[in-house]
Order: sequence, then C-alpha cells, then structure tokens
Amino acid sequence: MRMLWLLTVLLAGLTLPACSSTEWVHPNKPSEEFTNEYNRCQNLVLRDPKLQQGSQLLILNATERCLQKEGWRLVEQ
Repeated sequence: MRMLWLLTVLLAGLTLPACSSTEWVHPNKPSEEFTNEYNRCQNLVLRDPKLQQGSQLLILNATERCLQKEGWRLVEQ
C-alpha cells in the first residue's frame, strides 16, 4: 500500500510542473530576436574545443549561460 502511495505522489510531482510553461524574455529586445541570439550563442559554444566532444546537456547549459549573459531570462508563464 505504501508503495502505491509513493508512486502516486511521484507521478503527481512529475505531471504538475508540466502544466506550466516557460519562455525566454529580454527586457529590451522583442521575442522574435531570441532565435538569432540563441543561434549566435550556440555557435560560440560549439567553437569551444572543450565542448566539441561534450554531451548535449553541457552544450545546452553553456548556450543558456550565454543567453543569460546577453540579458535573456527564462520566466514561467
């Protein structure tokens, strides 16, 4: 019985965050500019020799750090 309760709590915890959405926003730039900024940051990251053989997660994290340095913020809607 306890195992069923734990499974129910786990599934509820995983599905509740799926109800919200997030979006990258910049205080001074339109949302249409995000794709250009993302591509530029990703190209910069992929030039780093340490990340060229890295996992996709490392590349994604480095790209997101670049976006944050440019002023973009991930906000929950």
